[in-house]
Amino acid sequence: MVLNVHERRIAASAAAVGGVLDTLATQNDCLWAWEHWPPMRFPGGLRPGAEGGHGPVRYAVVERVPGRRVRFRFQRPGGFHGHHEFRVDAVPAASGAEPEAAEAAPRPENVCILRHEIAMSLSGTARLSWPLVFRPLHDALIEESFDKVERGFGAGPAVPHRRSLWARFLRRLLARK
Repeated sequence: MVLNVHERRIAASAAAVGGVLDTLATQNDCLWAWEHWPPMRFPGGLRPGAEGGHGPVRYAVVERVPGRRVRFRFQRPGGFHGHHEFRVDAVPAASGAEPEAAEAAPRPENVCILRHEIAMSLSGTARLSWPLVFRPLHDALIEESFDKVERGFGAGPAVPHRRSLWARFLRRLLARK
């Protein structure tokens, strides 16, 4: 079983980041790092039953809660059995926080968690293609997308994502095809 989770604290309200989530796969996509990766395309929009994807990866929308969550079921590549999703979660107010820390930190209503999760089982050649090819590229894409969201709110990531040497090699290799 694969559980691949990326989370990022964003210094913006859940409603504001939810608005960014709602731009996913649109002409004005403020979430997906399409500037450097194959864009996510869903002709007709992100509605349950819609089919689309990015590059060689295909999936169908199984659930969408505007401003909160979108979940996709994998269709391709073969051997990927499960889902991936983007989700925006509000950060609950902390109880018993130190007064100085509470004053320095953004208020909970101005912070949220942007999360991307893959939960799937693998079969056949996907047992090799996921760890060797898809995972390093996926991890880079998601982290670069989260960096884009942070930049969109004017903060920018504290440490911008840097692709691994292996991800850079794979990108060059696949660009030649």
